[in-house]
Amino acid sequence: MKTYEIKYGENKITFCIKRKNVKNVNLNIRITGEVIVTAKEEVPLDFIMAFVERKSSWIIKQTKYYKNHESENISEKEFVSGETIKYLGKQYRLKVFESTEENVKYFRGYIHLYVYDKTDYKRKEELLNNWIEGKCAQIFNDIYNKVYPIVRKYNVPKVEIKIRKMKTRWGSCMAKKEKIILNKDLIKAPKYCIEYVILHELLHLIYKNHNKEFYGFLYVLMPDWKERKRILDEEVIMTL
Repeated sequence: MKTYEIKYGENKITFCIKRKNVKNVNLNIRITGEVIVTAKEEVPLDFIMAFVERKSSWIIKQTKYYKNHESENISEKEFVSGETIKYLGKQYRLKVFESTEENVKYFRGYIHLYVYDKTDYKRKEELLNNWIEGKCAQIFNDIYNKVYPIVRKYNVPKVEIKIRKMKTRWGSCMAKKEKIILNKDLIKAPKYCIEYVILHELLHLIYKNHNKEFYGFLYVLMPDWKERKRILDEEVIMTL
């Protein structure tokens, strides 16, 4: 991928362009600070440069955020007491205990991890991941059941919720299969941000593309969607 550069005030933004068959021009900032723009071959370079320039303020803010949290986000978790875990918009401390019964519990602002052997990294990781996946299934479906009635009267069918790890997207809609895929990392976001993602994907059962009609209807149903999206994009880390 070729590297490009633009100036924003006293800052320089370096980014790469990845040519790919995608519907829209997409901007992704990795936790390493690398900025990648994905666009079709036929999208002119001038258009992409202007696109990045419009996003400059957000890019600078996001890269600074990643830099400030570099040790937390890039270093591997050891799953020891004192580490932080982001859950539903807040940071919680992990407490690890040796126990005759293995379990994970949320208790008074802490996440308690009970394991036979505190030095068994793989088992701690497995237990915590299983707990997170269970919470994703429960919470995402609860929020879907809250959001769906908003669009039911517009003949939007009920969909199946699938959860998986995605590198660059919070959600995806498979309209023909009546299925919505949600990023596992959404469990880090406040519930009102998860509501926005689910509503966004449900509206793709009415509007295929991100056109004026799509955003107009989104605004009618959720007038503060831009603020929810801003919080999601700027404050919730999408890990690789």
